[in-house]
Amino acid sequence: MIYLQIEELTKSFGDRILFEEVSLGVFQGDKIGIVAPNGAGKTTFLNILAGREDYDSGKITFRNGIRVGYLEQLPPFDPDMNALDYASLDVKDDEEGNGVDLARQLLTQFHITDLETPMGRMSGGQTKRAALARVLLSKPELLILDEPTNHLDIDMIEWLENYFMRQKITLLMVTHDRYFLDKVCNKIIEFDRGHLYTYDGNYDYYLTKREERHEIMSAELAKVKNLLRTELEWMRRQPQARGSKAKYRIDNFHDLEKRSHVNLNERNVSLNVKSSYIGSKIFEAKGVSKSFGDKKILEDWNYTFARYEKVGIVGDNGTGKTTFIKLLLGLLTPDKGGFDIGETVKWGYYSQEGMTDFDEKKKVIDAVREIAEVVQIDEKRRLTASQFLSHFLFTPETQQKYIYKLSGGERRRLYLATVLMRSPNFLILDEPTNDLDIMTLAVLEDYLVNFKGCVIVVSHDRFFLDRIVDHLFVFKGDGVVRDFPGDYSTYRHCVAEEERERREAQKAAASKCADTGAKQTWRKQESVRKLSYKEKREMESLERELEALNSERQQIETLLSSGTADTAAITSASQRIGELIDTIDEKEMRLLELMEIES
Repeated sequence: MIYLQIEELTKSFGDRILFEEVSLGVFQGDKIGIVAPNGAGKTTFLNILAGREDYDSGKITFRNGIRVGYLEQLPPFDPDMNALDYASLDVKDDEEGNGVDLARQLLTQFHITDLETPMGRMSGGQTKRAALARVLLSKPELLILDEPTNHLDIDMIEWLENYFMRQKITLLMVTHDRYFLDKVCNKIIEFDRGHLYTYDGNYDYYLTKREERHEIMSAELAKVKNLLRTELEWMRRQPQARGSKAKYRIDNFHDLEKRSHVNLNERNVSLNVKSSYIGSKIFEAKGVSKSFGDKKILEDWNYTFARYEKVGIVGDNGTGKTTFIKLLLGLLTPDKGGFDIGETVKWGYYSQEGMTDFDEKKKVIDAVREIAEVVQIDEKRRLTASQFLSHFLFTPETQQKYIYKLSGGERRRLYLATVLMRSPNFLILDEPTNDLDIMTLAVLEDYLVNFKGCVIVVSHDRFFLDRIVDHLFVFKGDGVVRDFPGDYSTYRHCVAEEERERREAQKAAASKCADTGAKQTWRKQESVRKLSYKEKREMESLERELEALNSERQQIETLLSSGTADTAAITSASQRIGELIDTIDEKEMRLLELMEIES
């Protein structure tokens, strides 16, 4: 069943064509990720589909009566409206008509507990979660998302990822989160030089097929250039032949010339910027404590930072990650203790708020020249400010643009350029991945991996963390910081194992309680009650569900041990059995709780 049909859609700004004669069908069950460099028109494309922007030509047709939800990159809101009222604006009631209750439950699940807080006093992550709750509660059949993971912490991203993997909802989204694309999407579309290419698979499949497409295009381009040389020789050799009979040859020549100008090279950012020398002494934290009222950020924290160390900082929103960075940089003062910083340390700070420091009325080139007219790339190379900007994909024309006209991604890129051009040897990056396209992220990762200095990075991008960091500072809240020796995926695996062991211990304890008769004592200590009608129905349903789930699990285990399944089937089965184990554990725990009440 087709939900959305796009036919020959064209959009331009002045002489610049964003995309031309783009056609796409979105079918029920599609989970489509959109990939393109910054400035290619991804957000404009979504805004057009949502009716927020006009287009030059083409046709857009939605299925009659379909419910469409749209999560903007920066969702609009009334700053005086509280979170509960905002999330409830478009809510679709359940069968019992409890729309507001559903909104309250979802907001609580999203860690928004003070539902009376005005939206204008909430953080960027909180407003994004409230907007996400609002669009999900509208129960859309087609959901359009623009950078849904921006400003969300990793736990929230993983919740959203698992939610979309389970739900049958149809998705069309822009995101730079590569793990999210790989796990959620079954189709990738790429905007490349104004055209759209479709890949029926996840992000990993897209990367493979995209490389194949570029190889084919390179071969075709080589043929075109050979033909062009032949035609050029003819054009030069026989001017007398350029009569009406040879017009097709002249037209062919001009067509070949146009096609030969296609540039297949990646428009990547070049980050080969020299870092300053850094000595053996970096910094030492001695008994650092910091609180805001009753809220502890750090408590008697000690650490000695090593040369070339690369650390990722993770934790829920509000646990103090940004505060920690400001303490280290001296922007905040500890309540107790302090930092002993090495003399050779030269900070480079990329903050969440840094883009606001630009004078938007200035041109790009003027803003950079105020920092330095010449940038030292290495011992031998020096670049002018204009040449340096070209390494960050700012053409001479773009360099003359006023900063307020730049897209979010272009501003991020400009800000990154101004941080690196100062040749720091200790980079502190606070959420650097927001608004950067995947191509720029890949190059930034390569730069940081080879960076001859120290790095501390706060990020919700799991792929980014896995590529860069040696270990993690995990902010647990209440002043607790855990030092984990490994990348993020390893950390999450260990957390999952700890949670699994905890659940097994709980089940064992519940079973022991039932066997020894200790449950009778426990029941007397608790408020004694009987199962409600709804709980009895739930218990019966759980028993049926567990029987079906265990049967499916047994079938998959038989398939995996048979040796007859192909790679795709094994991958799919392995993913499914992991989901089954988690679901079975969860339902068994709930069934045990109900059985304890009943007995």
